[in-house]
Amino acid sequence: MADAQSGDPPEKKGENQPGRPPSGNTVSSRNQPNKATKGQQQGKEESNKKVAKNKTNRNQKQQKLPQQQEAGPQASGSKLGDKQVSSKDEKPSLPGGDSSEQPQKTKAELKAERRAVQLLIVFGVAQDIQADDEKVQKKIAKKLARQQVPQRTTPQKKVGLGGTGNNPIHPAIITLGVQYAKGIICGSNARCVALLLAFKKIIALTPQKELCRDLDAKIKPNISFLTQCRPLSVSMGNAIKYLKLQITHTPPDMAEDQAKRNLSQCIDKFIQERIVLAGVAISETYARTKINDGDVILTYACSSLVLKILKDAYNAGKKFRVVVVDSRPKFEGRECLRRLVKHGIRCSYVLIMCYLVSKVFLGAHALLANGYVKSRVGSSMVAMMAQASNVPVLVCCETYKFCDKVQTDSFVSNELSDPDDLVPLARESPDVLSDWRDVNSLHLLNLVYDVTPPHFVSMVITEVGMIPCTSVPVVLRVQNPEQQ
Repeated sequence: MADAQSGDPPEKKGENQPGRPPSGNTVSSRNQPNKATKGQQQGKEESNKKVAKNKTNRNQKQQKLPQQQEAGPQASGSKLGDKQVSSKDEKPSLPGGDSSEQPQKTKAELKAERRAVQLLIVFGVAQDIQADDEKVQKKIAKKLARQQVPQRTTPQKKVGLGGTGNNPIHPAIITLGVQYAKGIICGSNARCVALLLAFKKIIALTPQKELCRDLDAKIKPNISFLTQCRPLSVSMGNAIKYLKLQITHTPPDMAEDQAKRNLSQCIDKFIQERIVLAGVAISETYARTKINDGDVILTYACSSLVLKILKDAYNAGKKFRVVVVDSRPKFEGRECLRRLVKHGIRCSYVLIMCYLVSKVFLGAHALLANGYVKSRVGSSMVAMMAQASNVPVLVCCETYKFCDKVQTDSFVSNELSDPDDLVPLARESPDVLSDWRDVNSLHLLNLVYDVTPPHFVSMVITEVGMIPCTSVPVVLRVQNPEQQ
């Protein structure tokens, strides 16, 4: 009778009115005052919707993350009428029922990513030298632009030397970089000495500010420029670390002239002790004892240290003969042959190892922490053939070329030379590779260095003694950089 007296039509139990929630949240006119208006009923319905929505949000926050991963993406909103109300943190479902933002990675993809990270850690590959990664190259470009360093637009192109009046690159570094790029200065020792001498000029022109801070900021763009011209060698990297350590240990209250003089003396000391005197100790104390009268010594390419050893042995009255093995495209062995013949040593020049020899002397670009020898590409093949013929292989290397990185092949980290150097051949017929850039399925790879396994090397001759390749970590641990 109350329904009839209110003037509203009676409602049937269990029926939902249009625009009203289902029975669980239904608001019936029986629960309203007799004089309730239609606007008041709609306001109460909206408040009930908000209560249901807040309750759903609280339930979702109480769920644990592992349960969500096991159950997968599910709808979290409660139904009001024929619609689904989702929480604020939930994304609208995609067509087809997939509510995730992006597809989940497969186990194989995750495993590949973990493997890539492990390789970077194990082999010590710095990401700033990954020439095949576009993201890394873009990052390098931003760094160079921030340091106002000209960047080579494409590989194997000439370095653009145009700059503004406030170019941070020292003229001596520009000249040195061009000489590196053209191969005028090559060899680990020669490149390292030239770098340190150029840094002496930079130190002399550093303005009167706090030396340890301003000088380090001066050196960084110059190093970046040299890296663009040609990647730094291991010996150059160790020399730069030594110089930065000396800059850091310079007292801030020291007079500017005295500080510059001390740094110049440190550079001269490094060159004299770690390069010049180290070569003398290797040659006169150890290597000379391994050369006997009647020996046939094989050497590969052109190593300044091996040249000094052979010349000193000849000056000491040893009678021996040298076989110089060379290879394309650099033909560095020709320079080695020219210097040995000029010194009066009997030599033979070949492109393959075809003579019976008694000993093999090789230079080294670096000795890695796992005992592998990094040297001019082709050295590994020479050492392998010598080991197969039971010929001892002696690697001559200064300890400042020792490196704490590890590497087991020539592809994980290497320097790439111009592929066009492999094209010209000394013959009458036209070069078959002259149009190699037009062949999509053909690529030329011109590596600069290779790595030789330690079981191919008999011993390493250094200024601290004759040691096996596996003793590199011991030498690195003993030679504390602060004591050098």
